Amino acid sequence: MPTILRTGPYRFYFYAGDRDEPEHVHVERDDQVAKFWLDPVRLQRSGGFGSSEINRVQKLVEDNREDLIRSWNEYFSR
Repeated sequence: MPTILRTGPYRFYFYAGDRDEPEHVHVERDDQVAKFWLDPVRLQRSGGFGSSEINRVQKLVEDNREDLIRSWNEYFSR
């Protein structure tokens, strides 16, 4: 479960078993979690984040989308 980005209280990661799914990222803070598809960026599911915070997290995903996709492709092209 590689961490690909940390910003503020958020950790962005994916699971090694995610290979067969479209590009996406998991985000966690404390016990809150969310999953975002990356192309296009959209929320797939959220657990525990309030709506205003999930909007902030989505903005972070959008702002870092290119790096997140690059990390996905580098990891899964091994």
